[in-house]
Amino acid sequence: MRRTVSILAAAVIALAGSVAVGGPASAATPSLRFHGIQYDSPGKDTRSNASRNAEWISLVNSGKKAVNLNGYTIRDASNHVYKFGNVTIAGKGGRIWLHTGSGTNTVKNRYWGSGNYVWNNDGDKATLKNKSGKQLDTCSYAYKKNRVWIGC
Repeated sequence: MRRTVSILAAAVIALAGSVAVGGPASAATPSLRFHGIQYDSPGKDTRSNASRNAEWISLVNSGKKAVNLNGYTIRDASNHVYKFGNVTIAGKGGRIWLHTGSGTNTVKNRYWGSGNYVWNNDGDKATLKNKSGKQLDTCSYAYKKNRVWIGC
């Protein structure tokens, strides 16, 4: 089963009354926030690199200025941590995807390098922090009794 969450999907779920809203981004970087998550890679969980890379989380920058993510982190509820190197997310809707598996980093796609899945299929919480450790945004979801609620 495919469980992709994006802004559009979150809006649809919100209209249905089953979405929990995540916290706002900080005043220091109000334009940088989580945009979507694919927490259950499509198809069978084979633990292959391709399957792990089909699991991802994305950030969007809706501000006018680009943001350098060097030293920023994304972590899950189990404290798996990804630390960004020197990569910049463009302003005015720039987006970047963080894939769970291994690959060649590009401007828009980064790779965690994990040998296991990171995002739990039944629910998890992602936290974005800047290089000073200040929390900027969170993305939470849960899948229970065939219902999904998302706060990204």
